[in-house]
Amino acid sequence: MGSALRVTVTGATGLIGRALTGALQDRGAEVTVLSRDPAGVISRLGPAARAPAETVRWQLMSEQAPVQALAGRDAVVHLAGENVAQRWNPAAKRAIRETRVIGTRNLVAGLHAAEPRPPVLLSASAVGYYGAHRDEPLDEEAPAGDDFLANVCAAWEAEAGKASELGVRVAQVRTGVLLDSAGGALAKMLPAFRLGVGGPLAGGRQYVSWIHRDDLLGIVLAALADERWAGPINATAPEPCTNHDFSRALGHVLGRPSWLPVPGIALRLLYGQMAEIITTGARVVPAKALVLGYQFQHADLEGALRSAIAHTA
Repeated sequence: MGSALRVTVTGATGLIGRALTGALQDRGAEVTVLSRDPAGVISRLGPAARAPAETVRWQLMSEQAPVQALAGRDAVVHLAGENVAQRWNPAAKRAIRETRVIGTRNLVAGLHAAEPRPPVLLSASAVGYYGAHRDEPLDEEAPAGDDFLANVCAAWEAEAGKASELGVRVAQVRTGVLLDSAGGALAKMLPAFRLGVGGPLAGGRQYVSWIHRDDLLGIVLAALADERWAGPINATAPEPCTNHDFSRALGHVLGRPSWLPVPGIALRLLYGQMAEIITTGARVVPAKALVLGYQFQHADLEGALRSAIAHTA
């Protein structure tokens, strides 16, 4: 692919989508955004955002992705889905699953009808695919877990994978805990740690498979450009750590104590079943990215935390 890529992005107003849209534009790409609210895209991308080349309405739950937003594009990056980080009740769990499974199915239906068809689909996934594990390292060959989020990820990836039957190169990017002070887990942790009341969660022995925003974007951009990137890809730093060590590193970076433990029962009272993704973990390693020669910009946890906290989105 040349430098003037034409890329269609779903979920462009989310934390990852905003960053990716900007990174693509910085590289001269023409970005088409699929959104249920095209008029609101610019305001949600942020005041400094440049307008996408095109914004097209798509109701991902009820209709095939619009062919005019897909045909002739060099790639599609599919990030859309209901926010996982909320209290899980039956309605929330249904939305988390269906926006991913049905939404991806409707996107692939649009790809089927598009001519010329985009040759590449990068579809989001998550390290939640593996379910809860202890300390064994998990590469992309490890099987799916059997909890709610693992089942969602497996079904999500299966729908994206059907695009390969159309001759599309498909990559499912299993993202770890994103280090970005603009949102996500780190943004939620910072207030307590800055006050000196942060600490390990639920005993702290569970693994945190983290990744700096720059490296997530780097992996996505590498996968867009290189046909060797296909199938599941773990987007995590090479050295995952325990929650205890993560808390200690964050406290050290902030110059604040980080010893106050948060018991698992408190997390379950606060978040309900969603607490399982906080109180359990998996030691996920980016085997495919390393084999393909990706050079991590932020492989050291403390350095990554310093960079993420200093960064202004």
